[in-house]
Amino acid sequence: MILDPVQKSPALRRIVTGVAGTATILLAVTACSGAGAPGDSSTPVSGGTLTYASGDAEPTCLDPHVGGNYPQALLATQYIEELVGLDDGRPTPELATEWTTSDDGKTLTFTLRDDVTFTDGTPFDASAVVANIEHVQDPATASSTGYLALQSIEKATATDDHTVTLSLSRPDAALLESFSQPWVGMESPKALEREQATNCESPVGTGPFAVTGWKHGDRVTLERNTAYTPLDESTTKPRLDGLTWRFLPDSTSRYAALQSGQVDVIDNAQPDQLKAASAKGSIRDLDAPRPGASNRLELNSGHGVFRDESVREAFIAAAEIDPGLQSLFLGTAKRSYSVLSSVEPTSYSDESLFAYDPAEAKRLLDEAGWKTNSDGVREKDGKTLTVTFPVSTNQSVPAERSLFQQIQASEAEVGIEVRLQELDLSSWYAALAKNQYDVVSAPYTKVGPDVLRILYDSASITPAPSGYFANLAQLDDPALDELLEKASQTSDASERADLVEQAQRTILESRTVLPLYDQQNHFLYRSAVQGISTTSVSTPWFGTAWVAR
Repeated sequence: MILDPVQKSPALRRIVTGVAGTATILLAVTACSGAGAPGDSSTPVSGGTLTYASGDAEPTCLDPHVGGNYPQALLATQYIEELVGLDDGRPTPELATEWTTSDDGKTLTFTLRDDVTFTDGTPFDASAVVANIEHVQDPATASSTGYLALQSIEKATATDDHTVTLSLSRPDAALLESFSQPWVGMESPKALEREQATNCESPVGTGPFAVTGWKHGDRVTLERNTAYTPLDESTTKPRLDGLTWRFLPDSTSRYAALQSGQVDVIDNAQPDQLKAASAKGSIRDLDAPRPGASNRLELNSGHGVFRDESVREAFIAAAEIDPGLQSLFLGTAKRSYSVLSSVEPTSYSDESLFAYDPAEAKRLLDEAGWKTNSDGVREKDGKTLTVTFPVSTNQSVPAERSLFQQIQASEAEVGIEVRLQELDLSSWYAALAKNQYDVVSAPYTKVGPDVLRILYDSASITPAPSGYFANLAQLDDPALDELLEKASQTSDASERADLVEQAQRTILESRTVLPLYDQQNHFLYRSAVQGISTTSVSTPWFGTAWVAR
């Protein structure tokens, strides 16, 4: 199979669309309606610094190969670029101009751009791609997201200066999608040779900005890459002199700073702030739902009380979600009945599996032998029906944590004790790695339905080199593994969609997953900020942005 995306489709890295909140993966807000088009009649200007305030956890490493979470992606998008982009789910050229796949699907060959340089002066070429793939796959890098995305690659070879050949262990229909993500973005091979601690402080990419400083606990500073080579057909160079990336964990302080003009863009906007912003002409909302999985609760079927399917089914039936979702999120979040985000075209829902039915929950627990004690908590064989629920305060907004408390209360009504543990991100990761959880909410962003294989194939119960394992439901079903494997190797879109739907039905019917809502991904920005775009993983990109004066 040969694909020449340069001939079949213009090289569009980040495309402009006319509708805000569209379900397409790539979204630019320079001409949006709905969310509001910033500075509709303004002429682009150059200069100035844009200040971004993040409420996400401050990364422990700015190199997205290491670990691989969303806070890293938000920042890395500004200085690291990928081999391919996505246009409505279809791979398009970025650092690679074209690619071919062998008839057996086990060899992928990239042709690379020959006019791009990393910001340290190192040329981007085939040897750089090989070095990056090897860096992601090296256990010493402690990659999780990137490592899992590139598992099918057995060897990367620089065929010539601008051609890379990948030998795969199996056909991988999702590999091009994976290469659009910042967790496998391209970094200077010279910089990668440094100590990991050094590279974490100042990774080097080919993007529109370069990291120039990191004051831990406060901010990262980035300056314009004056030698930047635009990757699409545009000749637009970065307009901003630089970015100041502040870490402001308190949501009230972030919003106040935006209102006062101290910062230009904020993430993790709260529902009441979104409502307030909609009434203000000076603040706009970029609603960019993430691809991959929905926000959901994973029930640990490999540990404790949830090894019993009837107890999992009872927990799901006892979880009252809709009233809290409506009151706490003020209409900004829509209930999900799917394991996939609604922006994924192959998302499959089954509302019938998630009806609130406390009477049915009580019946199931009675039949399973769980009796109510004097404290109102059920017990069996001397053990109480207690489930441990660690919550990351960095990843879970206050409205969601309140929703978890309401679920905790509804579970108590049927005799299930839920122990919520609010933890910082590193402690939360540690609890998961030690299998010290029964329920967990674990957002996971990955382009395309192959996220199901990463999250629910039994092989993903084995930790990645970082120590993180993605199959937190610990679902171990050989029939599901077979479906996921077939889907990952199938290039025919219709056949792949059918296999993905079968896999989703199997996952939902296992009662190991309780979908809640799409991953919330709202960014508020001053109307003076214009030219923002988003990437394949719905992070804002400021390479063509400017601030009107």
